Amino acid sequence: MNPTTALSDAEQRALVMALDDEYKSHETYRRVIADFGPVRPFINIVEAEARHIAALLALFTKYAVAPPANRWAEQAPRFADVHAACVSGVQGEIDNVAIYDRLLQATQRPDVLQVFHALRSASQDRHLPAFQRCAQRG
Repeated sequence: MNPTTALSDAEQRALVMALDDEYKSHETYRRVIADFGPVRPFINIVEAEARHIAALLALFTKYAVAPPANRWAEQAPRFADVHAACVSGVQGEIDNVAIYDRLLQATQRPDVLQVFHALRSASQDRHLPAFQRCAQRG
């Protein structure tokens, strides 16, 4: 498959879903930091989420697809405390992995697959364990 050919509708939808989910995570973690200060693991993971967004936006640019607006900027959830935010972070990262499991089926393009695999791996192997440790601390 020629990687410069236009994305299919399914591939475009997959990119939009991925970006929307990364926006949601980024804005949620920014909100936690705004509400509770520079707490771990949020200060580390929010930076990773920004890199995930940049990786996806690069694909939108490469394939000349207009990215959706960030609808989460004013809709990020708020939490009673850091523990509640960590518990929510655990579920959010589990959900993120499940989203990428579905999105990986939408394309065979090596560049898109590489980004999707990397973002899934970050959620599964780094973010989820960090939030689990935070939630266990109570």
